Amino acid sequence: MVESGSDEQEALSIAGWAVERFGAPVVLVTPDPHRAGLAAMRAGVRDMITPDSTVDEYRDVIARNRWAAQSPSIDERRGRVITVASPKGGVGKTTVTTNLAVGLSQLAPESVVLVDLDIHFGDVASALNLLPEYALPDAARAAGGDPLAVKPYLTRHETGLWVVAGSDSPAAADEVTATGVTDLLRSLVQSFSYVVVDTAPGLSEHTLAALDLTDILVLVTGLDVPGVRGLRKEIDTLAQLSLPLEARHIVLNFADAARGLTTADVESTIQAPVDHVLPSSKMVPISVNQGIPLLQSRTKDPVTRQLQQLVERISGQQENKIRRGFFGTRGRKESA
Repeated sequence: MVESGSDEQEALSIAGWAVERFGAPVVLVTPDPHRAGLAAMRAGVRDMITPDSTVDEYRDVIARNRWAAQSPSIDERRGRVITVASPKGGVGKTTVTTNLAVGLSQLAPESVVLVDLDIHFGDVASALNLLPEYALPDAARAAGGDPLAVKPYLTRHETGLWVVAGSDSPAAADEVTATGVTDLLRSLVQSFSYVVVDTAPGLSEHTLAALDLTDILVLVTGLDVPGVRGLRKEIDTLAQLSLPLEARHIVLNFADAARGLTTADVESTIQAPVDHVLPSSKMVPISVNQGIPLLQSRTKDPVTRQLQQLVERISGQQENKIRRGFFGTRGRKESA
């Protein structure tokens, strides 16, 4: 509520932030709506009312703007969920995920959040050289559709990326349910342009909860027979689930002719094209051990270039629409 000129400026500043960040319908309570009108309109204020308005008038303005919060124009502000998954561990999935998140954050500072959904063994914090105060269980408990309730439990990386770190406590991690994951992701997409999710190997209930809200899926495999065969099984399983995806990317990691397999061998086995090939590089383990993603250090390396291309493809997905509907239609998401 505005009582003075300085109060009005502060209120309009907060209103502008709420509109830009959350797409929230804002009502300004001011003793002089006519004087504040133009500035309020520029800040995105949806409605104004005076402090001496009747109870019925307050009810009316709240009812009008509650409906506006549920309208399609607000829903269009929803961020996009990008889930990175693999059928088995040891394929460099977290390295791909952290670089993807850092790369997107360089394009959209303060608008990207990375969620470590490897419930028991997540190491996103280590990969980013972070010492978080809070972790996934804290954020999941706070979530309930209110993005402001989750924000205090996020950790900010120096690149402007926000992080929901994995749990250091197995007991606390066991408290995170699939429903908690759903609530958390639904809260985060209200305030971030990109929600990047690093999952545990395989298809746990937590991963399936994330996949049900996923717009873009990134599948990662190494250049080895067990990994490639596992990826084929995972693709078949996801096809049966009719996931509501906009697109998917398949990433072949650790590509090296000396391994005895080629990209063509992989494509033949999984019966789908490989979208990105990341060659083996000595820079990757150095990057992991330092906790500095390649796209943060901007190392001039073939792997870095390929990771940057992945970021560019995903950030331009709205225009590219690459292989839309690979695992089915979007109908299931609408009913979620």
